[in-house]
Amino acid sequence: MLSERAKKVNPSATLVITAKAKAMAKKGIDVVSFAAGQPDFLPPKNVLDAAIQSIRNGNTKYTPATGIPELKQAVADKFKRDNNLDYSPSQISINCGAKHSIYNICQAIVDRGDEVIIPVPYWVSYPEFVTLAGGTSVFVETDSQFKITADAIKEKITGRTKLIILNSPSNPTGAVIREDELKKIADLAVEHNIYVISDEIYEKIIYGKKHFSIASLNDKIKSLTFTVNGMSKAYAMPGWRLGYLAGPQEAVDAISRIQENSTSNPSSIVQDAALEALNGPQEFLKGFVSEFEKRRDYIVNALNNIKGVSCNKPDGAFYVFPKVETKNSVKLCEEMLEKANVACIPGAPFGKEGYIRLSYAASMGQIEKGIARLKEFLEKL
Repeated sequence: MLSERAKKVNPSATLVITAKAKAMAKKGIDVVSFAAGQPDFLPPKNVLDAAIQSIRNGNTKYTPATGIPELKQAVADKFKRDNNLDYSPSQISINCGAKHSIYNICQAIVDRGDEVIIPVPYWVSYPEFVTLAGGTSVFVETDSQFKITADAIKEKITGRTKLIILNSPSNPTGAVIREDELKKIADLAVEHNIYVISDEIYEKIIYGKKHFSIASLNDKIKSLTFTVNGMSKAYAMPGWRLGYLAGPQEAVDAISRIQENSTSNPSSIVQDAALEALNGPQEFLKGFVSEFEKRRDYIVNALNNIKGVSCNKPDGAFYVFPKVETKNSVKLCEEMLEKANVACIPGAPFGKEGYIRLSYAASMGQIEKGIARLKEFLEKL
């Protein structure tokens, strides 16, 4: 009795393993989890205070479906300040997380038979969004550093190509697309009139590199680009569920209609907190990123000292994506959780068998303990 679309959608590997690890922990098992992509810090105090004050002010009613005007203006200001992008508030939609933003975009522009180009490895939900919209995912391999190139994308473009999804810094690899490569990809998209989703949720968590928004390159690519971001990563607000997008006016109007008839508005309280986060002090980010960089350096070095493991050093985000000696990463991660009490995400759901993903958004103590267990388990195989 299920719809065909429901039958085709796969469960999120990240959420499945995270839930299992949490269930084990509730039973008293000492599990070290490298599974969930969420910072272990609290949001800044001013953001917490803003949420509490919002409740006390009675801001618990419905808001406009795609966000309060003040927050849309704050997002527009953020895009101008951080990304050199000029968007009017009417071109902005506030959604229930960046995941929801991308889902809404796919619902608005992808039809049955449309092809969507997705670099490999990819975040697990991208192909599912395409499936739910009736489209077809077309996967493009990245280079040895997991960086996508315009030449690789060009080979996959057909008359049915509707959309390219970019994620920089990337989940699961932390790879950052170079500015010169972004320019070549932008030229391709403009030449073939292809939309681009630029998922920039990790833009603030970047190490020694500069983040570039593809939409900032010129007006032509901007007219085809949806720039997506949110509060989960940079502001440590994953459970608050608030993301946002900016894009072509006609498409954003369609997204508004979709959201009006599905979720309606994101939490009114969280919108007030997000307003404070975007408009308030940003100095905390330096310490935030510095701590992640220390963890990155430790975990990359530790993984490369495990027999049979090879790990690139990521330029951003808070993930490593090491190559391991396995032909079944799902089974390996299941055994690792059951026998070593370490939760990692298999590479197969990201489109890359023979790899696993570890999030280092955990305390250094937990990272050290988890890596010691991982080393003992993998070197016994």
